[in-house]
Amino acid sequence: MSKYIGPVCRLCRREGEKLYLKGARCLSPKCAIEKRNFPPGQHGKEGQFRRNRSSDYLLQLREKQKARRVYGVLEAQFHRYYKQALRSRGLTGQVLLQILERRLDNVVYRLGFAANRAQARNLVTHGHFNVNGRRTDVPSLTIMPGDVIEVRPGSQRRPYFRDLKAGDEARGLPAWLSADLPSLSGKVLRLPGREEIEANLNEQLIVEYYSR
Repeated sequence: MSKYIGPVCRLCRREGEKLYLKGARCLSPKCAIEKRNFPPGQHGKEGQFRRNRSSDYLLQLREKQKARRVYGVLEAQFHRYYKQALRSRGLTGQVLLQILERRLDNVVYRLGFAANRAQARNLVTHGHFNVNGRRTDVPSLTIMPGDVIEVRPGSQRRPYFRDLKAGDEARGLPAWLSADLPSLSGKVLRLPGREEIEANLNEQLIVEYYSR
């Protein structure tokens, strides 16, 4: 499967807000939004003054693109998630966000085992994690309530995980997860509530985009 390998700060500038794709750098003065908050490209700076009013379609498209970029999902897979949410009980937009939040790479990030979702995806792809005692290297694996995620014993000896184990408690841990940094493990307690999903997204606009 292909993936985006370009500069991620460009994605934040296109959406006009921080998507927190680079971890700590997004909180520093080096963040691209802090230095040049206008769309990328030759006419980005002058174009921001021309676009005074956005159409409904553009607002819906941009919200969908923002959600894709926050979670690092390509269009075809994102559309499959939407169709899965559409077949499920509950509010389609909220169910869609719950599916995205329960991707393994996102859970690893939310547990505090990675600085951002891209790093979490790399760690999972390289086989550093077990899910319910079994090694997995699939970042898109959907984690269910009760599942236990842990760093494999062989990987715990690596400098990155040794430093992580010696660090502070997991930052900003949501209530639907529990984490134990000394043992480098975590557990999904329940489905995330809408207020516990930190991404600044309007899921209704995404539903309207696919309902056209």
